[in-house]
Amino acid sequence: MLVGFDHADDAGVYQIAPDLALVQTVDFFTPVVDDPYTFGQIAATNSLSDVYAMGGRPLTSLAMVCFPEKGDLAILERILAGGLSKMMEAGCTVVGGHSIRDDETKFGYSVTGLIHPQRVLANAGAVAGDRLLFTKALGTGVISTAIKKGTAKAAWIDAAVGSMTTLNKTAAEVIGGGPTWVVHAMTDVTGFGLIGHAREMALASNVGLRLFAGRVPLLEGAVECVRAGYIPGGLKANREFAECVVGYEDGISDEVKTLLFDPQTAGGLLIAVAAEGANALRQALLAAGVGAVEIGEVVAASKPLIFVTP
Repeated sequence: MLVGFDHADDAGVYQIAPDLALVQTVDFFTPVVDDPYTFGQIAATNSLSDVYAMGGRPLTSLAMVCFPEKGDLAILERILAGGLSKMMEAGCTVVGGHSIRDDETKFGYSVTGLIHPQRVLANAGAVAGDRLLFTKALGTGVISTAIKKGTAKAAWIDAAVGSMTTLNKTAAEVIGGGPTWVVHAMTDVTGFGLIGHAREMALASNVGLRLFAGRVPLLEGAVECVRAGYIPGGLKANREFAECVVGYEDGISDEVKTLLFDPQTAGGLLIAVAAEGANALRQALLAAGVGAVEIGEVVAASKPLIFVTP
């Protein structure tokens, strides 16, 4: 076992040969959008993300389905088709799965990937001086809540769906393929929000983090959703749990503070990269069509663990 759950990493890594290890993860959840095909795509994208976050390549997957006994099977067919479309895009073979009757629909996958044992990117390993890059914008949690309330604008939905159905495949390939940068740690930002996953990286690496709030990308409509009170329960839980390790400099809006804890679905990669290669990696990601923003830096272990400046 190369990576277990001791540092709350994204996936488990188990070595099976001198030059080969398995990456294993599982994720499923209830619908976050109305369209079943899109929901299937989002669930697959989210399930695949943890393999990419470890630097791995998805190989096979097993579908997990909970569906009402008297539900419309045409809806289930569309969910499965959406998920399959993303698995095909990832080059990941769906080898089977399991379904159960449940009053509430749930869908996702168990995914197995491959990685070289010496190329694993865990959330431990960040060192003082590293720059923090982030590859997607925040806000899918509050926008999904607005969707459930029936008040989300079309542009907000389009922005959130576009983010949640974009694989981290290209980003992971760029990160793993460059000779001019050294990535020390990586994680994807999902249910615990940016602060929650940054906290895990800081604790696992025994460092502190400085985040620049003004640089953190936000989805269109995210701020408006916070102002309207579309706050998911997960965001509140994230804030109650993790805000105790956060310090804020004056000048940061309440909306931005809130969105730092927004639970993301199929969120972006948070990358700790050596300073001398940070710009080269950012430019390579941008050239590949991946949004990449430098949102902070790694500092020596400190209190507060995470300090946020405007």
